Amino acid sequence: MAKKQKPDFSSPVLADALEKQDMAAVAFALRNHPVVVPLATAIDRDKPTATPDVWMYRQPETARLALLLFSDAKNKPEALPPFVGLYDGEWLSAFLRTYGDDIETVFFDIAGPHAMQATPAEVQRVLGLAADEEPPATDA
Repeated sequence: MAKKQKPDFSSPVLADALEKQDMAAVAFALRNHPVVVPLATAIDRDKPTATPDVWMYRQPETARLALLLFSDAKNKPEALPPFVGLYDGEWLSAFLRTYGDDIETVFFDIAGPHAMQATPAEVQRVLGLAADEEPPATDA
């Protein structure tokens, strides 16, 4: 019996984009490669159509939500739930269309090594671009 291979919960393309702090490269990575998403509970393999609960950080001062996304499950802080999923840009776009008004910010690799932050609207904008377009330059 062959040993079942453990899934690779990482996105090297997103990691490279975050290292460069290049929003155009992040946009490309999000549109074409998976992103690691923390989950509140484990995915139920017996119900493949069930939607897992995405874990988000609620800011105590404002009660606003922050969506945390990672280029690699190894970058997820230990204090977060241990469960993760690997999702594509189409899923992320749909998630932000549904919950974006409640989310104040999106953090990429919040604990490093190369953290970035964007608003849900910025992420939606770059996900909506055609594959050959680049997002407009933003002031840092």
